[in-house]
Amino acid sequence: MRITPLAFALTAALGMTLTVPAFAQETREFSVSTVLSDAFPWGQAAEKWAELVNDRSDGRLTLKVYPNAQLVSGDQTREFSAMRSGLIDMAVASTINWSPQVPELNLFSLPFLMPDEAAIDAITQGSTGEKIFAAIDKKGVKPLAWGENGFRELSNSKHPIDSPEDVQGLKVRVVGSPLFLDTFSTLGANPTQMSWADAKPALTTGAIDGQENPLSVFDVARVEQVGQSYLTLWHYMADPLIFGVNKKVWKSLSEADRDLLQQAAIDAGAWEIAKSRNELSQTLDDIKERGVDVTELTTEQHQAFVDATAEVYTKWTPRIGAELVAEAQAAISTR
Repeated sequence: MRITPLAFALTAALGMTLTVPAFAQETREFSVSTVLSDAFPWGQAAEKWAELVNDRSDGRLTLKVYPNAQLVSGDQTREFSAMRSGLIDMAVASTINWSPQVPELNLFSLPFLMPDEAAIDAITQGSTGEKIFAAIDKKGVKPLAWGENGFRELSNSKHPIDSPEDVQGLKVRVVGSPLFLDTFSTLGANPTQMSWADAKPALTTGAIDGQENPLSVFDVARVEQVGQSYLTLWHYMADPLIFGVNKKVWKSLSEADRDLLQQAAIDAGAWEIAKSRNELSQTLDDIKERGVDVTELTTEQHQAFVDATAEVYTKWTPRIGAELVAEAQAAISTR
């Protein structure tokens, strides 16, 4: 609006206040925590979210991504608590890393619960997923959307694995979750919890024999270069990602900006899930071309692992919630 000298003089003479509309709106920057960089689908999901939010808000809202768990000094299991307390604004996070604070998230770590991608979708996109989001919200973080880290596969430096007996005695690096310790202990392995930063040197020296991770991590991190010559595709658990935001930050946003932030998360998650799944075949081919011995289990071999880990369900179902586990199993059976 242009204010002429005459208009200004008349306004002053009449004792009126002339208000000039403010066209510039407040800009805000928020921190986003991830464990992996944009070399991996996980980090790409966070970057896509940031890109969509920036574009759709015309730069008013900026998400600054901090990869490699740097906002929690590398301790990814502290991420949920840090976001709940406000040290982190937002995150694209692993269900595994948040499971110490949200027991229901251990559902995804139950061994051999989800045989395929349709089973993952049956949980995350149905009423089971809604109940899990409600549990996260109750613990103090607002969940917005799902992403995907993929099925975790098993590699080692000793021999091919196609039966539970082949796992016995192996020293295997696992993430910081008691459920993982129980699963591998049940199979007769010697599981060791350690960060990924510590795992690669331990694999190099032979202090540990194996590790479990999605194919994308095996591929980008070139895990075969630290002695992991044998890879078994056993699909023993999948790790969905969750887009989440600190509740105080969420409440500080206008309704329109909340909608914008959540829809951008939903779209970024759908984009990343599709991208990850579409790239799996090529990723596996690349791994094989580098000389890795890849074992794909038959139906009978897979069932042997299912049977061997059944007792893990007895211990963990009450902790997760018997109704939630039953609902997930029913959703998978009718997928």
